[in-house]
Amino acid sequence: MRFRASQVAIAVGGELVGDDVWLDGATQDSREVASGSLFVPLLAERDGHEFVEAAMSAGAGAHLTARDPGSGTAVRVADTGAALLALGAAARDSLDGPVVGITGSVGKTSVKDLTRAVLARVGPVHASERSFNNEIGMPLTLLNAPAHGPVVVELGARHVGDIASLCGVARPDVGVLTTVAVAHTGEFGSLDAVTRTKGELFDALPSDGCAVYNADVSAVVEQAGRARSQRLSFGDAGEVRARDVTVDDDLRASFRLESPWGRIDVRLAVHGAHMVPNALAAAAVGLVLDVPLAEVAAGLAEGPASAWRMALGTAPSGLRVLNDAYNANPASTSAALEALAALPVDGRRVAVLGLMAELGDLAVEEHLAVAARVAELGIELMAVGTDLYGVEPLADVEAAGAALDLGGTDAVLVKGSRVAGLEVLAESLLEG
Repeated sequence: MRFRASQVAIAVGGELVGDDVWLDGATQDSREVASGSLFVPLLAERDGHEFVEAAMSAGAGAHLTARDPGSGTAVRVADTGAALLALGAAARDSLDGPVVGITGSVGKTSVKDLTRAVLARVGPVHASERSFNNEIGMPLTLLNAPAHGPVVVELGARHVGDIASLCGVARPDVGVLTTVAVAHTGEFGSLDAVTRTKGELFDALPSDGCAVYNADVSAVVEQAGRARSQRLSFGDAGEVRARDVTVDDDLRASFRLESPWGRIDVRLAVHGAHMVPNALAAAAVGLVLDVPLAEVAAGLAEGPASAWRMALGTAPSGLRVLNDAYNANPASTSAALEALAALPVDGRRVAVLGLMAELGDLAVEEHLAVAARVAELGIELMAVGTDLYGVEPLADVEAAGAALDLGGTDAVLVKGSRVAGLEVLAESLLEG
């Protein structure tokens, strides 16, 4: 999205210092500056103001600042984080296409990827990069979107009220609630608080919008009642549903998609039977936004996955590696274990699991429950960096790599929260 520095100053209530230059997009990372973009220094582990000079040297056209503006064009504000949210809201005002907001304890990024693939069948679409789902990534997604066409954003939360706050900026026309499960309960305190927070999305939808929700999860159905908009359900009990589901040797699901718009055969590009509900959610969004049924099926057949999310590869030795190392909670880990168990291999199946973070008082119980499920499925368990699974852990990724002794007839799942950094292990296993 293109905008002038003076428009930035007006949107954020700041002071323009320097020339009224044209800007194109924004970033908070000085390493990702594009020519003519706006650099937004934020307070994190380090003060982003330390990188203003590097960002401007890399080609940024201007920067926000809560310090001395220095050289070049700047917009001086009291709080750069608050200014970013205000600027995201202003960017939303400039969009002429629908905004799709996606939340849920599991599946946000997968549904986003599949929704983008479906909508892209009929025209340009912009979606959040990586897992940009918070008060930083979501407004940046809006700022980097073109003015025309649909925009798909993820909405994450760690506290009650977070979804409402993000929706105040994104103002979604279509809202998707994938499911609710034990995740981030360390911050929320209870699953009920998680559920009510996710439901804030439905409060925010306009009367001419649409709430897309999982009909197979009673708590989600209850939250959908908060919407004053049209509603569309997906799942086995939903209006958009999958019948005759089969899964091939590469864990790709095929099914007959049934909906109020008709029925059609679908074969997914992504891996895992648990991706079927995610595909149904994306299909529902596409159908609501007038994507023809045949194009919905074609988009689902093309839909790529984000990095380190249920990526199935084969090492030179023949070892099958299921890299789902981007993040982990009990529900997503259980789904990944089911996928590993379904892989047709003649040798061993090994799950290399890192910490499932942010579970609070439920951490011990949930890790042990996952360990029990591993045993039920006949999978070998290797824990990395945590003893919560009830087995002697390996200290780190390097130790795990040295301890693994896998051959060409084996399969391995690598999964953990971001803090575990297990994607390095998965990539090294694939390289052989």
